[in-house]
Amino acid sequence: MLNKREENFELNDDAHLSDLMNKLAGIHGAAFQKEVYEPGLSDLKIGFSVTINGVFIGQLGGLDAKLAEGDNVMLMSLMSGG
Repeated sequence: MLNKREENFELNDDAHLSDLMNKLAGIHGAAFQKEVYEPGLSDLKIGFSVTINGVFIGQLGGLDAKLAEGDNVMLMSLMSGG
């Protein structure tokens, strides 16, 4: 959907993952909000997951996970098949 391998963002020192997701929703617009994350919701839409430095956000507090300078945040589409 985003067709990008990497983007860099400046966030406040006390930023949480939700702050980054809100920023992405603002930049990438309606399609991102419909498919991936809608600001104000407590989780990502079904079919997407995020890791911070290789750890799934479920282990880090979900969208409340704190971010630090240099963190590698990866947004992934989950796929299944048979």
